[in-house]
Amino acid sequence: MSDAVLRSTLTVSSALAAFLESEVLPGLGLDAGVFWTGVADIFTRFTPANRRLLAVRDDLQARIDAWHAQHRGQPYDVPAATAFLREIGYLADEPAPFAIGTRDVDAEVATLAGPQLVVPSLNARFVLNAANARWGSLYDALYGTDALGDLPPPGPYDPARGSRVVARAKAFLDEAVPLAEGSWADLTDPHRGIAIRDPGQYVGQGGRSRLFRHNGLHIEVVFDTDHPIGASDPAGISDVVLESALSTIVDLEDSVAAVDAADKTAAYRNWLGLMKGDLSDTFDKGGKSMTRSLAPDREFTAPDGSTVTLPGRSLLFVRNVGHLMTTPAVRLPDGSDAPEGMLDAIVTSLVAMHDLKGRGRFRNSRAGSIYIVKPKMHGPEECAFTDALFDAVEDLLGLARHTVKVGVMDEERRTSANLAACIHAVKDRIVFINTGFLDRTGDEIHTAMQAGPVVRKGDMKTSAWIAAYEARNVAIGLACGLSGKAQIGKGMWAAPDRMAEMLAQKAAHPTTGANTAWVPSPTAATLHALHYHQTDVFALRGAIAARPTPGLDDLLTPPLAGGVNWSEGEVAEELDNNAQGLLGYVVRWIDQGVGCSKVPDIHDVGLMEDRATLRISSQHMANWLLHGVCSAAQADAALLRMAAKVDVQNAADPLYRPMAANPAGSLAFQAARALVFDGVAQPNGYTEPLLHAFRRRVKERDRPRTDAPT
Repeated sequence: MSDAVLRSTLTVSSALAAFLESEVLPGLGLDAGVFWTGVADIFTRFTPANRRLLAVRDDLQARIDAWHAQHRGQPYDVPAATAFLREIGYLADEPAPFAIGTRDVDAEVATLAGPQLVVPSLNARFVLNAANARWGSLYDALYGTDALGDLPPPGPYDPARGSRVVARAKAFLDEAVPLAEGSWADLTDPHRGIAIRDPGQYVGQGGRSRLFRHNGLHIEVVFDTDHPIGASDPAGISDVVLESALSTIVDLEDSVAAVDAADKTAAYRNWLGLMKGDLSDTFDKGGKSMTRSLAPDREFTAPDGSTVTLPGRSLLFVRNVGHLMTTPAVRLPDGSDAPEGMLDAIVTSLVAMHDLKGRGRFRNSRAGSIYIVKPKMHGPEECAFTDALFDAVEDLLGLARHTVKVGVMDEERRTSANLAACIHAVKDRIVFINTGFLDRTGDEIHTAMQAGPVVRKGDMKTSAWIAAYEARNVAIGLACGLSGKAQIGKGMWAAPDRMAEMLAQKAAHPTTGANTAWVPSPTAATLHALHYHQTDVFALRGAIAARPTPGLDDLLTPPLAGGVNWSEGEVAEELDNNAQGLLGYVVRWIDQGVGCSKVPDIHDVGLMEDRATLRISSQHMANWLLHGVCSAAQADAALLRMAAKVDVQNAADPLYRPMAANPAGSLAFQAARALVFDGVAQPNGYTEPLLHAFRRRVKERDRPRTDAPT
């Protein structure tokens, strides 16, 4: 870090220091010198414990590897394996029954059920789109996607498709806000008043709109005969607008490529713009310059004449990085890079004080909380470490205890197996547990790496452990008192162009008792909101909580293939599928610094991918290599074949650097290959260390030379 300044005992990037001192600290009542002294003290106090926890991870994995190697080839003995895991401390003691004590939680988290977006913090336009996705046009979502079973025809507005959209939307209104008599399709004169079956659903009126509420979510019916759609509608309805993304996670982790101080500062600056309410982005669309900013709140007049004000934006969480990575944005007195998760906790909380103090244009948390999602924690001791770290951050910033809330990602095997103990470790600040198939499967494969070859990736979803994982998450969350105080969430639908399929499959998420699930776009949020009108999540929870919690046996049974012998064609097919997904994402991450985008899969279906994609694919290939299901030559051949395919898929991108013609000269290709061939040795199968190293090499290669001849 050549451009750095000394702050207390820390060496800090000049850009980061200037950002904090000139853009963040002013107006918060914090002295810069005192702040930096406190920051240095946190790093001094917590870095040794952070390093020790990572060493515990490595030690446990080494013991598990040795046990699996010793028993390889034998039928998997779940009772013996469970006893061993308890003996080495992998399994913790279950806490006595308890209920979380979290307070001051916004309704979007505690008492409402609806979609959640995750958005990369480095892309201001995406961030704004996600924050503004609190409200979405059902007409637009139905017309512009395949939600009706087909795509719209090219060209101008198609009246026939428009009629289908209107019919589908009015059928939804009949279900969610039934009229006292007849159907919304029969309504012809709204000026005479709209009599609904349950008058309590009527919230108010705003201009030409009528606002209703169902299952806690708002529905706005817009009447506008001056609009082309409203002019052709018997009732003059021009749109149906749904309350959609109740919350959004602004991500500093898996969906961004933030490898140095410049990247981190840019991400923090976008978070600041959200907390101050002044974030905007100007971009070209269709040859026109457009500027996007945060949507204002929405006002309606209640039946008694009072004003009803509703948030115009999603409630915003921020996802910090986990405990593993360090960042060169700050160097410790011994010259080492500082733990990145600690820096995130300090800076994102500091930035959010602008919201807590009401210094921004809008309010994010009306309950006075800061919401941080903490990913990739392994077991209760790591959760307790986060709790203590957040205590220290609150003390540094002068915040009341448990102002900083935590969302625990249940995406590591040791957390899944000890979920109640993990929740107990953060019981007074927890606001969120969420399952994640990709990371959780990556950790499942890595944990059982030495036990034998695992099943094909597509078969993972029908493995016994995944069903137990999903069911235990909800059951344990309810048993620990999360209902009414915190979110229980489910994972991402990754195919933004396949909304009909999403409508069919993701309807199951609310029926599990989860009050949120991830979606890949604002449009998907509007369509997924339909599911929370179909299912009253909170009404289901009593029956769900009464069911027995699945035990550990299925959860701790790894997805081993046993004596399956795949054909050469099946092996090649699996390798190609993994290699294509790996390369398609890595090439954008390494060469362009894009951490999340719609990446074509092997069948050219666009999937919203983030770093978890790499973990499962690379670990799967590494496992098959280790156990001789495939050879190194077969894996290399698959990577080369798929490099050529990915090159073709990205041919229209002017910034794309082809890989297949010169794989040895492509740092992106070499990064993907390293993820596979060095996969067994990566800590818990994580991809970040290799990705960061290769991305920094690309940035160094592409950096303009100041000593170049003119």
